[in-house]
Amino acid sequence: MRLAEMVRHIEGWYDPAWAEPWDAVGLVCGDPDQEVRRVLLAVDPVAAVVDEAAEYGADLLIVHHPLLLTPVSSVAATTPKGRVVHRLLRAGTALYTAHTSADVPADGVNDAIARRLGLVEPRVLVPTDGGGLDKLVVFVPVGDAERVRRAVTDAGAGRLGAYDSCTFTTPGEGRFRPLEGASPTLGRVGSVEVVEEVRVETLYPRPLRRQVVEAMRAAHPYEEPAFDLLELADVPGGPVTGSLPPATRGHGRVGRLAEPTTLRTFAEHVAASLPRTAHGVRVAGDPDREVRTVAVGAGSGESLLEAARRSGADVYVTSDLKHHRAGEFLEGGGPALVDVAHWAAEWSWLPVVAAKVEQAAASAGATVDTRVSTLVTDPWTFRV
Repeated sequence: MRLAEMVRHIEGWYDPAWAEPWDAVGLVCGDPDQEVRRVLLAVDPVAAVVDEAAEYGADLLIVHHPLLLTPVSSVAATTPKGRVVHRLLRAGTALYTAHTSADVPADGVNDAIARRLGLVEPRVLVPTDGGGLDKLVVFVPVGDAERVRRAVTDAGAGRLGAYDSCTFTTPGEGRFRPLEGASPTLGRVGSVEVVEEVRVETLYPRPLRRQVVEAMRAAHPYEEPAFDLLELADVPGGPVTGSLPPATRGHGRVGRLAEPTTLRTFAEHVAASLPRTAHGVRVAGDPDREVRTVAVGAGSGESLLEAARRSGADVYVTSDLKHHRAGEFLEGGGPALVDVAHWAAEWSWLPVVAAKVEQAAASAGATVDTRVSTLVTDPWTFRV
């Protein structure tokens, strides 16, 4: 199979468009026309992994963490990253990175961790493809309210179960003073204006945010409309969010265990399920606490702490938690915390990708051998 074909498969599973704006994903080096017969999979594109790729005779190295996360003007072999590029080129090994693009979808990193830990029916913790509702609140002169209502509902807002055109309107008084440079629809520059306005509220699925706001702006008479966008909390199975399709992409996962257990026993299960590292498994919470629902966050998951709390999880499994943030979270009544090695958790994804690569090759009538690297590239090497 040619490298270009393999890249098309990878990007079908882990679309680069799903990556965070700051991320660097995709093909780092390699000739799209070269043949791919052997693929090595690893978390980190470090020198030891590149040496393993050369020893294995890999034509392609697929990694999770980027080699060149920040822009560079040189890949001379005078820096560690430059030396990695040169080693890859000498060995004829292409390098592909799937980082946050692989975190969010089904069969991605978060999914792999959740399933390795035995979560039943894991669902997305923080959706990036919808799975929730927004509320638009906009303030409009009375005479223009109907035009704005019609515009936002035509754009997809105001649909609730078996109903559409759902809005709510309350009267009020708008007060503002146009400043120099303004072109007010009502009032004069420098003078306070009081206008009879209404507050129009409506709901819409989160993926429609841009088109609903654009429709509102186009229909609104003011050059600077006053409006609020509110992300609504999920009510599982409720009449509002229960009618929406579940999110298929997003950060973190949350699911239940097949049987309830204690925090101590669950932590032991986590340690047995992930590759061993010097970091080990750190636990914060009552060892006898009952655990039924578990949230996970791939990589440095501190930003998902509040989402884990809102999910109703009994414990949150992630990596790289900081002392003060963890302490404040527990004091605030949050779930118990299990902190695992960053590398160990994300390694769970590699066998999933290896199986996908082999299946894609077989479907194309080709044979591609894969190897999941077991080199521990976590930076912490021992504890005293």
